[in-house]
Amino acid sequence: MLESIFAGTADSTLTFTNAILTIVISFLMGAIISVTYMKTSKQSYSQNFALTMILIPSIIAVIILLIGNNVARAFSLAGAFSIIRFRSAPGDPKDIAYVLFTMATGLACGVGMYGYAVLFTIVLCVLMVVLHKFKFGEKRSSQKLLKITVPEDLGYEEAFQEVFQKFAVSHELKKVKTTELGSLFELVYVVTMNPNTSQKELIDALRCRNGNLNITLSMSPETADY
Repeated sequence: MLESIFAGTADSTLTFTNAILTIVISFLMGAIISVTYMKTSKQSYSQNFALTMILIPSIIAVIILLIGNNVARAFSLAGAFSIIRFRSAPGDPKDIAYVLFTMATGLACGVGMYGYAVLFTIVLCVLMVVLHKFKFGEKRSSQKLLKITVPEDLGYEEAFQEVFQKFAVSHELKKVKTTELGSLFELVYVVTMNPNTSQKELIDALRCRNGNLNITLSMSPETADY
């Protein structure tokens, strides 16, 4: 019975019942993968991407059904799809992995290996949930961008060393520029701090050193403009 469940049906003649079964199973597997992605995504995700992951397995499965064992048809479809160009920027590595995941599921369904498609989908989705629950690979410290405005008569090279040491903040001075016709300096630091560090207490301590001038702490150095 197990052999019959996991055996492929790619060599069998395409029938309407087989096609409907393939589309339904691939659609359900895509829905499971999409829900897993949404549950394990820490950042905001695109609704369009979540919907796309549901459709990709069915699309791939239909393509495989249409190709069958016809080599000429396979080359024709390859030529047709080669004219498609995607202009979107490369996404998050996790998103790319999920896209490959959905494609593999669609391939398994397309060749009739429904048992393997279900097995691989469940195992990998459970694995992703477990890795997410245990926060595998999560950084214990976060990197941020810190901008401090100081008066021109303040020696900024060592003015904040004591504060950084007190809060165990690793820092690197990236940029220094003058503002207000040279009466003020703006310092740009990339700082690495523990997530448990109180940002308010850190900023209050820095304000005592820079004369209560402007201080900006950005959440992500990658998106900030130096």
